[in-house]
Amino acid sequence: MSDKNLKQRNEIPKEYKWNIEDMYPDESLWDKDVKECVERAEKFVQFQGKLTQSPAVLLDVLRERDAIWQKIEHAFVYAAMKKDEDNRIDKYQAMDDKCGSAIAKISAAMSFFTPELLEAPEEKILGFLASEPGLKEYEFLLKSMLKEKEHILSAPEENILAQMSEITGATNDVFKMLNNADLTFGTVVDEDGDEVPLTHGNYITFMESQDRSIRKAAFTNMYEAYKKLINTIATNYNYNTKTDVVSARIRKYDSSLNAALDGNNIPTSVYHNLIKEVHDYLPVVHRYMELRKKVLGVDQLKMYDVYVPLINLPKKDIKFEEAVEIMAEGLAPLGSEYIEQVRKGVQSGWIDVYENQGKTSGAYSFGSYDSMPYILLNYTNTLKDVFTIVHEMGHSMHSYYTRKTQPYIYGDHSIFTAEVASTVNESLLIRHLLKTEKDPEMRKYLLNYYIEEFRTTLFRQTMFAEFELLAHEEIEKGGVLTAQWLSETYGRLNSQYFGPAMAEDDYIKYEWARIPHFYRGFYVYQYATGYSAATAISSKILSEGEEARNNYIEFLKSGSSDYPVELLKIAGVDMASPEPVKMAMETFKNLVDELEKLL
Repeated sequence: MSDKNLKQRNEIPKEYKWNIEDMYPDESLWDKDVKECVERAEKFVQFQGKLTQSPAVLLDVLRERDAIWQKIEHAFVYAAMKKDEDNRIDKYQAMDDKCGSAIAKISAAMSFFTPELLEAPEEKILGFLASEPGLKEYEFLLKSMLKEKEHILSAPEENILAQMSEITGATNDVFKMLNNADLTFGTVVDEDGDEVPLTHGNYITFMESQDRSIRKAAFTNMYEAYKKLINTIATNYNYNTKTDVVSARIRKYDSSLNAALDGNNIPTSVYHNLIKEVHDYLPVVHRYMELRKKVLGVDQLKMYDVYVPLINLPKKDIKFEEAVEIMAEGLAPLGSEYIEQVRKGVQSGWIDVYENQGKTSGAYSFGSYDSMPYILLNYTNTLKDVFTIVHEMGHSMHSYYTRKTQPYIYGDHSIFTAEVASTVNESLLIRHLLKTEKDPEMRKYLLNYYIEEFRTTLFRQTMFAEFELLAHEEIEKGGVLTAQWLSETYGRLNSQYFGPAMAEDDYIKYEWARIPHFYRGFYVYQYATGYSAATAISSKILSEGEEARNNYIEFLKSGSSDYPVELLKIAGVDMASPEPVKMAMETFKNLVDELEKLL
């Protein structure tokens, strides 16, 4: 659907919009909060030189620090989400920018806190913890900070870095503008014979078309656009990666990988084990590609043949209300309390359901510690959209349980654990559908869908992770990420992951240039580890019942109150071991085995 055919925001019925007014019934309160936070941050400097004067002073400082961040986060979330409702509205663009500037000022004003705290002898901080009961809440935070002591700079140096934060993110901003504003992809003639502008939003829809010429046209248009700007994008990504490497060196880390993982106390072996275990199962992916080639009946399997479903089912229109019922049935193993809260969330305005002109594309779960755990959707009545609701509801229920149980300082999640909560939901839904489906064709479709989830999440994200690792290592040994180096490296990895059934391709080597997540170093591997952990946890819930479910709910309540690997042990999964990845790989292998037999 082209943007001009979309409804305006005010044409969407209220029951399908999130209740964001709950955050700020009067927007003058938003201005008041932002102003107050900046003023309180400016006064916060009165604590400089006094942090470790006594346990009581340290407790007061920690509470004031939390209060400022809790309030500015609330304001930031509101502005960002209002902007996402309709990105064309200048007012909310300005509010979003104002919040970004306020956060930079607050960060700079408070930048003395960590270095000053860590100048104190460790024994002194531990003594404070023992003598002041109020500091018990901050024990994990303080001990985590002490662990990072060798990587914290002096107060003036930290202040400089805080002020530089608005500049160091420039490569990401440049890419966003290129990717979302400047790049155009031409038009594609769709199955109805209409000439439709190709966008990020409809690209996958075209790639799932049963008409191969449409897939090829969309694929060619997309990568021709990136090819034309490949040197500019390569230069931008080169400096983005250099920023990671230089930042790691400034903070005295052995490598940029170590710097990215150390904050969450994740051993680098987790990253390397993921790549190794996935490599061991690449022959199964290659078998699946051979099967895809056979079923599609093509002489040469091309990259634009990868997303089209192998089973062509008639389109089923799934209304939003029906999707909610499917979700409730699929998530029933999580218990009546979980389902009841899901339904309450839908009814009380957690979800912004339909697309409108100017609305941000895609889907996400967001919110502040003090708000509802909101969900942005662009629902189009497909089965894939049902999975999207279930995925985002996993995030939102994780936030709901965490914020209900944990104090503000532990009220968030690392991506390492967040992706588990969303993917457990998806895993439970697909297993429910496979268990209850009677139609043999639909079962084949669901098997293919589940296999594709593994391929695009576990295998694809691991390939991305391997590419990121190679790129950072190239910079660390003094190399330069030229367009040629990046494209050849990516092309080589793509051939390794897809195997001999995939024909050589002139365009796929440019795919690295369109991946936004590469501008947040060593981020994507967590999708793959999260998928592995979620596969293991959902299996435990279905096979072990109440005890496994209760352990999982306890995990959802834990927020960031411990390191991610430790938190996942609550749910019965040890990600420091390669076992969860192996278990996920075996599930993938069994799915491919079954689909091969059925086809």
